[in-house]
Amino acid sequence: MSLSFESELRMAIKTGKVKFGSKEAIRAAKLGKAKLIVIAENAPKELKDDIIYYSKLSKIPTYIYKGTSVDLGTLCGKPFMVAAVIIYDEGESRILEFVESGG
Repeated sequence: MSLSFESELRMAIKTGKVKFGSKEAIRAAKLGKAKLIVIAENAPKELKDDIIYYSKLSKIPTYIYKGTSVDLGTLCGKPFMVAAVIIYDEGESRILEFVESGG
C-alpha cells in the first residue's frame, strides 16, 4: 500500500496532536518539541527560512507541501490559510515514514 501525504496528514490531524500557524512552527522548532513541521510552498521566504533554520538546529524534519497555504488549510479542514502545520504526535498516521522515505 503506497502512502499518500494528504491522507497521512488528515490521519495525523484526526488521531494525533497537531497545531497550525507559522508562529507556533517557529516556537516549536526553537524548543525542539515537534516531530515534523509541514510548510506550504507559497509561505513567505523569510518565514520558511526561519522555520527551516530552527528545525535543522533542533533536528526536526520539515516537509514543503507542494501547494498553497489555501490548499494546505483546505486539506487540514480549516476555513483559512495555513502556512505551517506542526505535528507533535502523529497518532495512527504514517506521515513520518512518508517524509523519511522521501515521499
